[in-house]
Amino acid sequence: MTSRAPIDVRPITEPEFADWNRVMNIGFLREPTSAEDILEARRAQFTSGRSVGAFDGGRCVATFRSFAQELTVVGGAAVPADAVTNVTVAPTHRRRGLLTRMMERDLAAAKERGDVVATLIAAEYPIYGRYGFGPATSTTEWTVDVPRTGLDPRRSGPEDGGRIDLVDAEDVRGLGPELHERLRRAQPGAVSRDELWWRITTGAVRFHPTFHEPYYAVYRSAGGEVEGMVAYTADDTWGDAKQPLNTAQVKWLTGVTPAAERALWHYLCSVDWVMKVKSGWRAPDDLLPHMLPDPRAAAVTTQADWLWVRILDVERALRARTYGAAGSLVLEVTDSGGLSGGRYRLEASADGAGACARTTESADLTLDVAELAVLWLGDESAVRLAALDRVREERAGAARQADALLRTSRRPWCPDIF
Repeated sequence: MTSRAPIDVRPITEPEFADWNRVMNIGFLREPTSAEDILEARRAQFTSGRSVGAFDGGRCVATFRSFAQELTVVGGAAVPADAVTNVTVAPTHRRRGLLTRMMERDLAAAKERGDVVATLIAAEYPIYGRYGFGPATSTTEWTVDVPRTGLDPRRSGPEDGGRIDLVDAEDVRGLGPELHERLRRAQPGAVSRDELWWRITTGAVRFHPTFHEPYYAVYRSAGGEVEGMVAYTADDTWGDAKQPLNTAQVKWLTGVTPAAERALWHYLCSVDWVMKVKSGWRAPDDLLPHMLPDPRAAAVTTQADWLWVRILDVERALRARTYGAAGSLVLEVTDSGGLSGGRYRLEASADGAGACARTTESADLTLDVAELAVLWLGDESAVRLAALDRVREERAGAARQADALLRTSRRPWCPDIF
């Protein structure tokens, strides 16, 4: 028998990028080799030290990348996050601990940098819990049966004095960033978008061999302020009797007021030939169905976990958000990764501010760091988690008290995939 040579896990160098990119493509079941222009575009995301590969005899066999991000918490504050993406292991090298080595390396570096949390969008559910990540937000997609909505098919525009205009990609790059910042400041679970995000989403930087330019529409209030924007595509489907059966697919829709959201959804349902509108990934408590005269016209077609969070600094995470009631709670946080475990006292004041520090007092609740992440953005119930044996009450009524402190009136939502 011959022993295997050790596999080296380390940051990649620029000359290794094409090999790294090929392995990533294979992991995501894409065509392995990227065209040179696509490869050059993807190099724009290359950050020295944060694009990691596993190398077996000089050949890349696993990929991992992280980048700087900000995550909005309850109350509107933003915390620094380590956004994890491009995670793959070649099918020839599974079950060798490569993901664990890459993840542990990255999380340790994020902790050292001072990031409060790490984030990711999980392609598969069972993988990331063992690294302390918990599903902190979920997402829903609706398919709207346009003829059933009850909307007037003769509708020509908003009835609130606002207007909708079609715009181009350059307009989106000019207007979109400030609009998203307004949304992000008000939406727990939302993440930052850099200039490259806007260039990719509008096709100025091409990441894929085929880019289909969306249609873009902007909603302006009666005062002329941009309050909403949507990007959508449409297919070309016709019935046997020459009836239009087209579907509009929303790529993203941003509205900072209910009026803007209503106007954009009604606009989409008024486009000639469009019989169905697919909403794209929305918050699970999105107002869309109830902005239609017949809410049953919007049927749920996707319901799934979305943004996963790994808390790296419990004290800063709990201090950053606001709370729905005054009270105190002692949490025993377990963390097999050794990054955030300990006993913490959370104190919430009547004005919503929170304080958190380590303590030796008796715990009220015991929970894993992954379950703390699930509760932290306000989407889940500690009472539910206790019923599932994922949270343990050390004091009767502590789970109900945690809900009073932590849960939010509107659910957190991450509009992005990364």
